[in-house]
Amino acid sequence: MFPLHHQLRRTPTFASPACRASHSSKRVMRGFRCRPFASSAASESGARPRVVFSGIQPTGIPHLGNLLGALLNWVKLQREAARDDLVIYSIVGWHALTLPQDPKALSAARSDMLAVLLAVGLDPERSIIFHQDENPHHVELAWILNCLTPMGKLKRMTTWKSRLAASRNARDDSEVDESLLNAGLFTYPVLQAADILAYRATHVPVGEDQQQHIELCRDLAESFSKTFKGKRRLFPLPEHVITSSCRVLSLKDPSSKMSKSSPDLNSRILLTDTPAQIRSKIRGAVTDSTLGITYDPVDRPGAANLLTILAACTGEEPAAAAERYADKGHGQLKADVADAIEELIRGPRAEFERLRGEKEYLASVAREGAQRARQLSEVTMKEVRARIGLV
Repeated sequence: MFPLHHQLRRTPTFASPACRASHSSKRVMRGFRCRPFASSAASESGARPRVVFSGIQPTGIPHLGNLLGALLNWVKLQREAARDDLVIYSIVGWHALTLPQDPKALSAARSDMLAVLLAVGLDPERSIIFHQDENPHHVELAWILNCLTPMGKLKRMTTWKSRLAASRNARDDSEVDESLLNAGLFTYPVLQAADILAYRATHVPVGEDQQQHIELCRDLAESFSKTFKGKRRLFPLPEHVITSSCRVLSLKDPSSKMSKSSPDLNSRILLTDTPAQIRSKIRGAVTDSTLGITYDPVDRPGAANLLTILAACTGEEPAAAAERYADKGHGQLKADVADAIEELIRGPRAEFERLRGEKEYLASVAREGAQRARQLSEVTMKEVRARIGLV
């Protein structure tokens, strides 16, 4: 077995000049399964600038799955973007309202999520970072697109069932009570399409469970162009950027994803967890009684989940990580996983705790980001209004 500090040689450090929270060029990231993102060399050779858009809901402190599955990939996209590319990240408060929210908690979560984005390494000088609810163009365009969206398409969307299931801690969609479905949740894929199309985004990094929504977004872009013709296509067809990030499972139920909605606090690692809390949660993670460690997601999901987490932190494949533990027990694996997680989140955790208290700074970042976002989307909306006759 390699010494742990060598295994963690790719773990990120955090030190950005603009928000004093940044990323190392060695940040743990794996590539994309689809077309690679543009490099600055590509931009200089005359390639068309890209517009990247993604959003995250302000629904509490992110857990390890959010960090490894989305946020660090956002930092990677920011780092690899060409000079002329636009990178836009939004805290999507309107989406959060599709499920019941406590107003005070939601207000605090909005501010905390902005602090998180800065703490993990997003740079407001390089990326546009803003609150979705501070740009009314999103809902204006969503209503216009709603008027073009067939009910049949929305009925075929599966994610609203998944969201309801997650909110009720149901094991699968079959346990969902459809009487709890509201119009906002039913139509939120259209709002998501408006989020994307308002900036004429060309690339959208979202999870595989959102691919159906990107397909709907492309359909709506095509439908708008055919219905309201102009001299040129108004909306590009956005590409789904699928990142090969790991799928982090619950520490207590490795048959389901790690989730903030689980009633068991020990099922997840939060960005704000202390080293002692991380060690305690990992020690209590569900494994099995089989001797030796192997990577077998089907028959040994608990051990496989720990190996997946370790591999994501060290920048290797889970099966390769498993080879080092073939003659070792779960205790050694759990100790190393806890150390790897602590090494990964130590920097952003400290930066988050510092930033969340700087309310004026966070407000200024949000204000400037929203202003930049509105300037971009107003160009789109002027042409949208002209084409549909609302001028």
